[in-house]
Amino acid sequence: MKTQFAILKTSREIFLKIIEGLTIEQLHKIPDGFKNNIAWNLAHLVVTQQLLHYKLSGLDCLVPEELIAQHKKGTSPTKVFSEEEFEEVKELFIGLPDTLQEDYEMKIFENYSEYSTSTGFVLDSID
Repeated sequence: MKTQFAILKTSREIFLKIIEGLTIEQLHKIPDGFKNNIAWNLAHLVVTQQLLHYKLSGLDCLVPEELIAQHKKGTSPTKVFSEEEFEEVKELFIGLPDTLQEDYEMKIFENYSEYSTSTGFVLDSID
């Protein structure tokens, strides 16, 4: 799992570098032909990681329920983040992988409910 954690952390660092310097308006713009925006996608990545690892393991997620409700699979952008709120989401985005790794190493993910993704891939364990 060491490699998977490194990939998760590195990809998130790259994502933040790519969006660095964009205005809050640019982060919320939905491009023609798309259903969501950069801000929603970032929050969606935070929420999805929590749901796939913690909720499917029967554990409490480490993000607010409101964030989950507004950014889980099947939702679309309805929330416009203030700059301060978006900074908080970015902090979760970059910090939660470290917490996930610590929790994994502490072996708190004892149970896991099988989940079939929209692409048909079946997740049957935290690994």
